This record gives sequence, structure tokens and C-alpha cells, in this order.
Amino acid sequence: MRVKLTKSAAKYFKGINEPFKGRIRKGLEGLALNPPQGDIKKLANSEIYRLRIGGYRALYVIENTSIIVYKIAPRGEAYKD
Repeated sequence: MRVKLTKSAAKYFKGINEPFKGRIRKGLEGLALNPPQGDIKKLANSEIYRLRIGGYRALYVIENTSIIVYKIAPRGEAYKD
């Protein structure tokens, strides 16, 4: 599968310091594998999935053959909104 970041997720990813950025990049690369790898859970009553990467969470949806990551945030902020 192909992993795409929304504009807001890409902007947040650019602002993360380098040690965490490498870990998050590696986690997102795991999503592209078939089957996706990592600590993945489907959120209750939703079509949203979360990928846990240490203290960060990447929230995404699956559309056809793409994975759309729409939010990357620290654990405490990821589920707000």
C-alpha cells in the first residue's frame, strides 16, 4: 500500500526533532508493507486506525489502495478533535 500524509500531518512531521522523526518515518514505512506492521489498532465505532510510535500516534484511514495519515501527534493530543 502507499502511505500519503495530509498537509497538516506533513507540516507537523517536518517540525519534529530528528531522533523522533526517524522513528516516525520507520513506523510509517511499516504501514506500507503488506500486511501493515506496527502497533496498530482500529478505534472503536470508527473507520480510523492508529499507529503507536513510542509517545506519538499516527491516525489514518484506508482508502482503496492508499493509507491516508491525517494526524501525527503526541499521545495526549492525538485523540482530541
